[in-house]
Amino acid sequence: MKRSNTPKRTDMILAAGTLALALIAAGVIVATASTDEFVAWAWARHHNVLSWYVRPLFFLPFCYFAYRRSLWGIVLTLLALATSMFWFPAPEHASPAVNEMLKAEREYLTANWTLWKVLIALLVPLTFAALGLAFWKRSLVWGLAVVNAAILFKIGWTFLFATEAGAMSHLPAAVLGLVVCDALILYVIRRIRAGSSYGRSRPGEHHG
Repeated sequence: MKRSNTPKRTDMILAAGTLALALIAAGVIVATASTDEFVAWAWARHHNVLSWYVRPLFFLPFCYFAYRRSLWGIVLTLLALATSMFWFPAPEHASPAVNEMLKAEREYLTANWTLWKVLIALLVPLTFAALGLAFWKRSLVWGLAVVNAAILFKIGWTFLFATEAGAMSHLPAAVLGLVVCDALILYVIRRIRAGSSYGRSRPGEHHG
């Protein structure tokens, strides 16, 4: 049965509810004047490189839920991605390369926001919008291209704004994420195409 392009009402309610809870949690943090403490707590855990390895892999559930046309799944994945930087405990001793990478990242985020920095920041929501649209429309090849462009852009950003040592500390996580995402998406594409070919020409069903 062909799936509808329109999200189900229950799915939309779940997506709206999940997003509302996240906004309420953010509002509580701001209202209780604990923003600085929370940022410091989260930033310390961001030094754990396990979060670096996990983050690129969020493309996979995002693509899956977009393909299944599940708004709730998409929202849940984006919230998980946003919070993944503090999933893991703060390391007792972060390597100098990791410290250099995060120092460059923090300086970039806290420096004056010029027009070109705003435009670069807008690439993030635009990337997820393009990725979601590609998989929602079942354009897996275009989705694969967006995933590769996003990860390669992130790699380029680290080498442009971080020190060489800092960029190299980030590179293994980015490359591994790229390889895993490419391998799984290409596998799915191959399975779908194989299934389509089998459906078009089944043995013993040819008629003269």
